[in-house]
Amino acid sequence: MWAMSDLWYDSYMAHTAQITVGERGRIVLPSSIRAELGLTPGTRMVLSTEPDGSLRLRPYRTVADHGRGLYADTEGGSLVAELLADRGSDAEREE
Repeated sequence: MWAMSDLWYDSYMAHTAQITVGERGRIVLPSSIRAELGLTPGTRMVLSTEPDGSLRLRPYRTVADHGRGLYADTEGGSLVAELLADRGSDAEREE
């Protein structure tokens, strides 16, 4: 029986399903979940382990989009511009 403190789990999780690990460690995502997330054959996914022993499966595109621009702006401007300026000044000193 579920405790009252477990109600957050049901409201937090959009969709849950019980699955079984098959031969060679394969799992099959239920079609309702694949449809809900727009997953098609060939969709690249990122699988990570969590400290509590759970697995987290995310579309690669989501992970890439989240990291995009993470270091784009700093107090001194773009890290890329800073790196190029450093390389340019190093090259001038070598000449």
